[in-house]
Amino acid sequence: MSSYKSRWMDENLEVFRRSVSQFVETEMLPFDEKWREQQHLDKEFWRKAGAQGFLCTDLPEQYGCPGADFRYEAVFYEEQWRRGLTGMGQGVHSISAHYIFNHGTEEQKQRWLPKMASGELIGAIAMTEPGTGSDLQGMITRAVKDGEHYVINGSKIFITNGYLCELLVLVVKTDADAGSKGLSLLVLETENLEGYRVGRKLKKMGQKAQDTCELFFEDVRVHASQLLGGVEGRGFVQLMSDLPYERSTVGVQAIATMEGALEETVKYVKQRHAFGKPLMEQQNTRFKLAEVHALTRAARIFIDRCIEDVVTGTLDNATASMCKWWLSELEQKVVDECLQLHGGYGYMDEYLICRMYADARVARIYAGTSEIMLEVIARDL
Repeated sequence: MSSYKSRWMDENLEVFRRSVSQFVETEMLPFDEKWREQQHLDKEFWRKAGAQGFLCTDLPEQYGCPGADFRYEAVFYEEQWRRGLTGMGQGVHSISAHYIFNHGTEEQKQRWLPKMASGELIGAIAMTEPGTGSDLQGMITRAVKDGEHYVINGSKIFITNGYLCELLVLVVKTDADAGSKGLSLLVLETENLEGYRVGRKLKKMGQKAQDTCELFFEDVRVHASQLLGGVEGRGFVQLMSDLPYERSTVGVQAIATMEGALEETVKYVKQRHAFGKPLMEQQNTRFKLAEVHALTRAARIFIDRCIEDVVTGTLDNATASMCKWWLSELEQKVVDECLQLHGGYGYMDEYLICRMYADARVARIYAGTSEIMLEVIARDL
């Protein structure tokens, strides 16, 4: 394969990548089948990842985090997704930590971030509701002020890390008549929280090791000190400000999947024979793989620039939307071409390319659908 190396890599990151790769090989790969069957990772795995310094890597040491930058997050994504290991909701965990870091009070940061970095608290974000999809203003989950507490009623759906969640960033309406200005974020510690209930683990097309659940809230009481930032009505602004970060993570996952699928397919066509010779010696196979290789390289160069811009804080919303839209769409094309070259075996779940194909489909939906990404991009014209 290619000797291309991302220009943001350095010697320290190479050492980190080797450490991550070994961790993924020993602590994730052997358990992936079990996790896919039970529809969630084991909580103990999260504790192990935290103990190794692999969680919240790009947040400051003063909050118990590794104090590195987004490149380290990207490496951890890449080493998982290129192997088809999509069960860890690292993205949601990291983004919820960023909400707290970017918008929380000092007391909130000190209270929650160290435990998120250690894996003691597994983070999730509860935004989507049945019937609303991407329409945040259409949500009905309410939080009504009652003295020093908020009383929450409502439900959420499609919540990644919902089953394992111990710290939930919850999007609620605190003013039903104020539109987007009536949204707020509450941070809930879910253990033994009265009125909070985790519903069924949803059976999905792909990413089956990643728990995705319904959540229900019936007269859940949380202290006002758990209002993110301490000010009502800031929820929409808080959510929007971290979208470039979130969408870049989807791009990183997509490029890692593409590169992994290409590598897996090259290995397959070199050892698989048809018409008396390896598939790799068939011109159609070589041309298809050459096309996939070129598209994947172009995508890699683009995402590398986005990663650098996340590190410097200069990734704008339109470019992040281009990243999320193009790479998630291209991911499905690339994986589909690779599956086709596997023939009938590509349709078998025991083959990595089959699982990659199923796992890739949702990337065009979550973190903002492709249609929403195009709308954001169009506004930049």
